[in-house]
Amino acid sequence: MSTKSKMILSATIAFAAIAAGTVATAADNEPELPKHEWGFKGPFGTYDRASAQRGYQIYKEVCSACHSLNMLSYRNLEELGLTDNQVKGLVSDIQIADIGDDGSAIDRPARPSDHFKKPFANELAAASANGGKAPPDLSVIVKAREGGPNYVYGILTGYVPFDKLSPDTIKTFNVTKDDYYNLYYPGHRIAMPPPLSDGKVTYADGTKNTLQQEASDVVEFLAWASEPHLEQRNRTGVRVILFLLAMAGLMYAVKRAVWADKH
Repeated sequence: MSTKSKMILSATIAFAAIAAGTVATAADNEPELPKHEWGFKGPFGTYDRASAQRGYQIYKEVCSACHSLNMLSYRNLEELGLTDNQVKGLVSDIQIADIGDDGSAIDRPARPSDHFKKPFANELAAASANGGKAPPDLSVIVKAREGGPNYVYGILTGYVPFDKLSPDTIKTFNVTKDDYYNLYYPGHRIAMPPPLSDGKVTYADGTKNTLQQEASDVVEFLAWASEPHLEQRNRTGVRVILFLLAMAGLMYAVKRAVWADKH
């Protein structure tokens, strides 16, 4: 290898090492996602239905203005413990675009069988109303993001006002007064204004409406929306494991019986 080639190779290796070190340093400086206790985690996990119902209230009053929930129908809310009449009451004030008997476009009250109403007619309209980028659908957002529920909870509670930021943070991330800074969002500058705050909603059940409570409740609801059959799957998994353990014990007993006179 020529001297020039060796110099180029050495420079390339050095540059790669510096870049790797920079990436590692940046990753090391990223704040850890908040740790929150979720009752639906683990093999015996279940959803807190009261919390999920409050989370639906937040979605309806706050999130649904921008975010769709395309994979759910209103009747799915019955799985959260609501009756058919309660679901009808919850959606009675929602107007759904439809086609009338004469073929004309009409708006009618939502039915339990309808899918959740989309906030925009299409992706183009959603992007146009939100600075060029359509807000993501929330149907599987908890499953789709690394960190799952802790990530979504972190985003909702991780906003820091501009006047609370240090000069170093403002300079490093090029934050302006028109930006929104979030501790847990990749790159920290996020287009979405803080959706929740203390007292953002008034809970029907009288629960104290702090930011942390609101974030916890809406994440509980979105976790259920992402995986509504989790509890049934967990129960099935436990039964299968118990069956396999019993079968293993039986097979071991049979093996001992069959080979008892061979030793």
